[in-house]
Amino acid sequence: MLTVAVLALDGVIPFDLSTPIEVFNRTRLPDGRPAYRVRVCGLGGPVDSGAFHLTPPWGLDALADADTIIIPGCADPAAPVPPRVLGALRSAAADGTRIASICAGAFVLAATGLLDGQRATTHWLATKRLAEAYPEVEVDPDVLYVDNGQFLTSAGAAAGLDLCLHLIRRDHGSAVAADAARLSVMPLEREGGQAQFIVHDQPPTPRGSELEPVLKWMQDNADRALSLDDIAEQAGMSCRTLNRRFREQTGTTPLQWLLRARIRQAQYLLEATDHSVERIAGQAGFGSSTAFRDRFKKIVGTSPHAYRAAFQSSEAR
Repeated sequence: MLTVAVLALDGVIPFDLSTPIEVFNRTRLPDGRPAYRVRVCGLGGPVDSGAFHLTPPWGLDALADADTIIIPGCADPAAPVPPRVLGALRSAAADGTRIASICAGAFVLAATGLLDGQRATTHWLATKRLAEAYPEVEVDPDVLYVDNGQFLTSAGAAAGLDLCLHLIRRDHGSAVAADAARLSVMPLEREGGQAQFIVHDQPPTPRGSELEPVLKWMQDNADRALSLDDIAEQAGMSCRTLNRRFREQTGTTPLQWLLRARIRQAQYLLEATDHSVERIAGQAGFGSSTAFRDRFKKIVGTSPHAYRAAFQSSEAR
């Protein structure tokens, strides 16, 4: 039987804490025996989770005996990590223990230095913050989880389930993992990454800037086959000047700004209507349904069909 130690620190997010406890505790081997023993570990004394307090029955010394350590996220990712925790995690890593984080737990793992030079992820709202705080870590904002072998990280909330199921499959094979997935009412593998959950707002329009009129015109005419020359003519600028002004005021190019506007329009239509993908491709300004599918999957991380299945409102069905 393998041992999973779940680290509970002050501010621990209850969902992140409960996910590995439930998933690993309920996992059974083909002969019915438990696959894991789960220990909730802490610094000693009560832990404030916001909604309630809990007292972990195990201390940090239990991390040394674990096969896997899970670090749930905490409400304040910027909170300093107690030196004793950092030391215990580094010591466990030196002994070869596998360490995985859920959501903002990546900040704790990154604070140890164990993620330096490796890919990692966290909740999409915090990926930029993680990259800024730990520039030696290669942060990937689009995936549900990253497996570097000994060190693993996952995106927010439900991605912790994906990570736990992945660990079970690594330990005991697909059949045991599939059974654990059924108990969690989860697919063993979800299509796409967390890019599909990121809210792609309409590209910002700088208020009062000289570009505001042309940006509004581009948004209103996004369904047309607009070229850079068309946009420059509407703006009354040369293509070179237009590109420079866009870089200065929006941080991107005119055609990339237009692509983002089209993708957001397509997301809205997939969510709110029952129009065919081919029709939406035309409504959003893509030259063909093939080009639309390719661009959509590259930016959103999943296909238009899968996006609609996940996010279409009940009224549109």
